[in-house]
Amino acid sequence: MDAEILSKVNQWLNGNYDDATKAAIKTMQAENETELLESFYRNLEFGTGGLRGIMGVGTNRMNKYTVGMATQGFANYLKKVYGDEEIKVAIAHDCRNNSRFFAETTANVFAANGIEVFLFSELRPTPELSFAIRHLGCKAGVVCTASHNPKEYNGYKAYWNDGSQLVPPHDKNVIKEVDAIASVDDVKWVGGEANITLLGKEMDDAYMDMVKGLSIYPEAIAKEHDLKIVYTSIHGTGITIVPETLKRFGFTNVTIVEEQATPDGNFSTVIYPNPEEKEAMSMGLNKAIAIDADILCGTDPDADRVGVGVKNHKGEWVLMNGNQTAVLAFAYMIEARKRKGIAKENDMIVSTIVTTDMVHEVAKLNDVNSYSVLTGFKWIADLIREKEGEENYIVGGEESFGLMIGDKIRDKDAVSAVALLCEMAAYEKAQGKSLFDKLIELYIAYGFYYESLISITKKGMNGQKEIAEMMEGYRKNPPTEINGSKVVELIDYEKQIGKDFESGDSWETGLPKSNVLQFITEDGSKISARPSGTEPKIKFYFSVKTKISNKAQFDTKQAELKSKIEGIIDSMNLK
Repeated sequence: MDAEILSKVNQWLNGNYDDATKAAIKTMQAENETELLESFYRNLEFGTGGLRGIMGVGTNRMNKYTVGMATQGFANYLKKVYGDEEIKVAIAHDCRNNSRFFAETTANVFAANGIEVFLFSELRPTPELSFAIRHLGCKAGVVCTASHNPKEYNGYKAYWNDGSQLVPPHDKNVIKEVDAIASVDDVKWVGGEANITLLGKEMDDAYMDMVKGLSIYPEAIAKEHDLKIVYTSIHGTGITIVPETLKRFGFTNVTIVEEQATPDGNFSTVIYPNPEEKEAMSMGLNKAIAIDADILCGTDPDADRVGVGVKNHKGEWVLMNGNQTAVLAFAYMIEARKRKGIAKENDMIVSTIVTTDMVHEVAKLNDVNSYSVLTGFKWIADLIREKEGEENYIVGGEESFGLMIGDKIRDKDAVSAVALLCEMAAYEKAQGKSLFDKLIELYIAYGFYYESLISITKKGMNGQKEIAEMMEGYRKNPPTEINGSKVVELIDYEKQIGKDFESGDSWETGLPKSNVLQFITEDGSKISARPSGTEPKIKFYFSVKTKISNKAQFDTKQAELKSKIEGIIDSMNLK
């Protein structure tokens, strides 16, 4: 065994660790050396978003000690920044195995450092944590969740005082402080219990009041209060607050998928608790078909992502992708505010660089400012912060099933998204239409944009290297043509430069560095290449568009766009 790994193992066997941890290490030594190596070969990285990893003993696992050391580093940074000021933090957790334990560990360490802690008494959605930070005037926050990862994982997301995840300079600075914690002996584990206050119903009520305030057409809900809604929490935190939120909005006909209603860290009815996956939504879909529902909504374990199912123009149930949901939500917020006379001249919307450009077209044709930011809601929050007092943020989102409506929170929020999507469905039903009918109308009005995504995994030790070489190849020798259409623009977000190949002009992206490349072709197609920062995987996002003049053309035009994406994939040799 590598000497460095062996040294770490011995530190844990001889240090101030509990007996159960030491016993687990000895068992691995005797029975599973591979697992021992995996558990200790590196330290679990506190990245720009916090921690995420497999649960277990060792330096490369989520456990009491890695969580405690991370919290001590975070506490040290807060004290450096705020000095003698009162420091308050809010802490929440999801349904995952050990999430409550990790949340309590986090609370105890903060409290032992003299920091006032507001800990949710039970599991709650991540967006409520973001709201609570702002509502209580906290300097920071933490939610223990691994979002939609498999059951073996847990995580630790760190937030700043505006309710958003950490952005520069705080992200890097917190990482430095966490890295400086050399031992569990550097952690203050106990002694501040009096600094912990439990949060419950009062915060729930404040949060739901905020969400209720986002409603634009309560009269449509009053008319269509019996809209048939099917909701599944996929064993997650959404069950604690989504049904009650829908009730407060005025909906009276909500069917819960009971088989998935109990919070369960083992996610016993799904392989992967992600509403982006058809399998995770299948129980909800079957229920929606059975009762002839109007809309199906599903949320992920920490209730920040939402999946939506509706009947299409042929009466067939379909699951919408994140871009389609975003288009509906953005258009509703823009058009409805305009119809109601509550739109402001300085309204703005924000999406990420890999989200459909259709949302910008909707904004443009309605005289609303629109912006693109890097992937991740922390960047949307960062832009809101930058524009505060100048422009009025109304909605933001990204293709990976995330929406953030209104500026009272600063992270994606599936609770408000479910409520507003159901309100949209009620509004359209009152007009004699479905949400899918509305989607086609938007395609007719603003252009038919169609998106797809593929993810390529390069396994083995050389996986990351192969992906790096692929990106370098695109940079050195960018394609001049993709699927028969000339490449007219290349945007390199790592170099922070865009280039027009026809004019020779270049421009700065104005965004932080990110290892993403975008190719725009003469026919308006956009291809984005984005490697994962944590695993040997690269994602390719495809967006194509055409015009559609009536509903009867939808199927033909959609088939053409699907075929175009297949052609792009073939021409780039991505199969």
